[in-house]
Amino acid sequence: MARLNLIADVHGNLPALEAVLDELPKAKTLHLGDVVGYNPYPKEVIELLQERRIASVMGNHDNAVLTGDVSWFNPVAARAILWTREHLSEEELAYLASLPLEIKNEVCAVHGSPRRRLEEYVFPDYPDEVLSGFLKLAGRRILAMGHTHVPFWRRVGDALVVNPGSVGQPRDGDARASFASIDLSTLEVEIVRVEYDISRVAREILRAGLPAVLAQRLFEGY
Repeated sequence: MARLNLIADVHGNLPALEAVLDELPKAKTLHLGDVVGYNPYPKEVIELLQERRIASVMGNHDNAVLTGDVSWFNPVAARAILWTREHLSEEELAYLASLPLEIKNEVCAVHGSPRRRLEEYVFPDYPDEVLSGFLKLAGRRILAMGHTHVPFWRRVGDALVVNPGSVGQPRDGDARASFASIDLSTLEVEIVRVEYDISRVAREILRAGLPAVLAQRLFEGY
């Protein structure tokens, strides 16, 4: 049975990524952007994704770390982006710069949407008509997106739209890390939640001098 795993929005959360990788079915895995931001392990997350050869598209936080432009971000996110920028080596920044805006193979993978690949949020309540338009732009039977940190999947005709939720900072009220696994023959999707050591991440957020709200929100899944 051919499968594809999707992860997204790791956001520098190494313990969450390690826990998810331990639970992934044996299959190719794609990451849907935002390798870094918010959490205090950007170097380690980049190293692990490279070690596991997990391809990733670029996310808006990845791009902001490269450019230093935080004008579109709230003060908490901006502070984390600038902290991350200061703590990455030239080689690690080069890795972020190498990430494409889109990957097309079995799926079309983007961070936001096929229309605005870095910025657009596509939520579960979007109408089928809009999702159908995105699928036409994608040119694939499966469209995979991240960015919202809210998992969902929906069949639109004979095609599939899926968001695996966030590994590193869930925002659907469930604090557990999230990933998706797709049966490529039937387009059935399993959204899986994985517990990890949130307290460890929270302590490191505070030790690093990042905003305390970034630690608190991990416990609440928002």
